[in-house]
Amino acid sequence: MNNNLEVLDLLRSRIPSFECKPGCHDCCGPVTTSSLEMSRLPEKTIAEHEAALNEWNCVHLGPNGCEVYEERPLICRMFGATPRMPCPEGCRPTEMIEYKTEAKIHDYIANTRQVLV
Repeated sequence: MNNNLEVLDLLRSRIPSFECKPGCHDCCGPVTTSSLEMSRLPEKTIAEHEAALNEWNCVHLGPNGCEVYEERPLICRMFGATPRMPCPEGCRPTEMIEYKTEAKIHDYIANTRQVLV
């Protein structure tokens, strides 16, 4: 599997999901993500990016939470799904992410061009 899109989709599918506490945005700060993941997100203006950064928020955080939840980057999906990135509210999946999968995600992040969301 040498296609980055296939790798990305495989890694995303291996991250266990769980429900966040309604109204919580504790993990929704600015993050970096791969160019491929960024290409899946709607474009925002420079003004929108600056406003979000001034509040130390993600540019895709809206009044009702994440506006790109289904396409959110790997790093966002990992919050709460691994003991190394716990949810501040104590939310978590029934089973945490497998260590090997987490290592592969960190490897993917380290080996792809990262841009600020």
